[in-house]
Amino acid sequence: MKIGILQLNPVVGDIQGNSRRILEAARKAASLGADFCITPELALTGYPPRDMLLYGGFIRKVEQAAAQLARDLEDSVPLLLGSVEINRSGAGKPVYNCAQWLEKGEVRQTFRKTLLPTYDVFDEARYFEPASENAEKNNLLKFKDKKFAVTICEDAWNDKDFWETQAYNRDPLEAAASLEPDAILNISASPFSLGKQNLRQRMLRAVAAKYAMPLIYVNQVGGNDDLVFDGRSCAFDGQGDVFYRAPGFEEHVDVLDLDDPAANPLAEDDLSEEAETWNALVLGVRDYVTKSGFRKVLLGLSGGIDSAITAAIAAKALGPENVLGVLMPSPYSSQGSIDDSLDLAEKTGIQTMTLPIEPIMHSFTDSLADAFQGYEPDTTEENIQSRIRGNLLMALSNKFRALLLTTGNKSELAVGYCTIYGDMSGGFAVISDVPKVLVFSLARWVNSQFGEIIPENIITKPPSAELRPDQKDEDSLPPYEILDAILEEHIERHRNEDELIAMGYEPEVVRQVLRLVTFAEFKRRQAAPGIKLKSRSFGTGWRMPLACKRNL
Repeated sequence: MKIGILQLNPVVGDIQGNSRRILEAARKAASLGADFCITPELALTGYPPRDMLLYGGFIRKVEQAAAQLARDLEDSVPLLLGSVEINRSGAGKPVYNCAQWLEKGEVRQTFRKTLLPTYDVFDEARYFEPASENAEKNNLLKFKDKKFAVTICEDAWNDKDFWETQAYNRDPLEAAASLEPDAILNISASPFSLGKQNLRQRMLRAVAAKYAMPLIYVNQVGGNDDLVFDGRSCAFDGQGDVFYRAPGFEEHVDVLDLDDPAANPLAEDDLSEEAETWNALVLGVRDYVTKSGFRKVLLGLSGGIDSAITAAIAAKALGPENVLGVLMPSPYSSQGSIDDSLDLAEKTGIQTMTLPIEPIMHSFTDSLADAFQGYEPDTTEENIQSRIRGNLLMALSNKFRALLLTTGNKSELAVGYCTIYGDMSGGFAVISDVPKVLVFSLARWVNSQFGEIIPENIITKPPSAELRPDQKDEDSLPPYEILDAILEEHIERHRNEDELIAMGYEPEVVRQVLRLVTFAEFKRRQAAPGIKLKSRSFGTGWRMPLACKRNL
């Protein structure tokens, strides 16, 4: 039995475009000898379609497209399609998340998702009705001389033996295994986060070994808003050994030989933190920009590490000819920072433009002189510089029809070391989930892989916003090694003040950091969307109140 693995990159909402992509991939797999094909979860709609699912007209178009796809494939191979199904029972949510079996010109069988994740970035219970009780026992696909149990993404993530607990009171895998299939199929749209692939492989390996049957996992790839999907579709035999893996972070069509596991390819996979970060950011930028209808981007170049790594990512994702770096020196900008920015532009191949802001600063000073009389200069004047730059960049974005990329990192965003309506202005926050220490590590990794793209001086000089004479980040913040460690414990592991102090961190430093995190909430609520990298990120998975007294 040969199975076409269609690791696809759909565009959310593009029903016709996704149909064409699925059709072309299925025909390619058929030409390579596939007996039938499998798509990722919700391949027809793209994942996650979110509130598009609240519109009946959208759902009807999806069902029509699935029927048409079945007809288009009538003379080709059958297809297990990730899609949606209207709930016609009159009770519960209006749609099901489902897999549909397309064969001989018809949608012949439908398998509904049982477990609907509602945590972190997931909100499936808002939209979908779960499969009815005991419905898993009907999720058996019979084709030729084989039987396959069909599961959908989260349905495979509730094994009590692996997790030593259960998040749900139903176990679709256990029900599927009771059907005595020849293999378990799992279609997925499993988002990427750092370290998740290791966990995912261990979990799937354990499940395959527990039930002593092959497990075939087909995952979506691509960037959709703040989420990146890494693909890495794979298969495990009944002993839990991997015998097939697709490449990560790219569309791919393969034909998996179920009867001859040794004949299948095993794509190489670099699981280092830097490689995964780079691959996810490049894919996330490419897809967000192009799926949003842009061709070009711009960003401010300060001579610092954040704008440098953002420029390198954009150049790789979109081609350097589509990236504009804008230098906006002030009286506090060092010549070294200007030279470093120009050196970076030359090494990455991006275009540059220089717009000095000193004349505009003088106009602000003159206009505010009377209002500010009797007040000493402070962060107000520093923020004005940042907002001047933000206005200039947005003007260029409007005029050139280019998407403005913001360059702030997660450490800054967490503690508010950024200016709202200033350096936070823009349409996409590329490294907003990359802590500062990882930014430096990523820059060194980039240079080790591609030659010196990031000038060494940018990596080695102390970070500075250069908004006043001799300014350094550590004038206002703890050293980044300490700051990032505290932030990781607080944000990703939910450690409160007492727990952090008990871990050995200085009490005053802990209180300062948590106070800054709380105060910066209103800024983050208005920040540009970014790319989720960590297990817990600011954005759709972070739901803190604004007007509150936070007792954490």
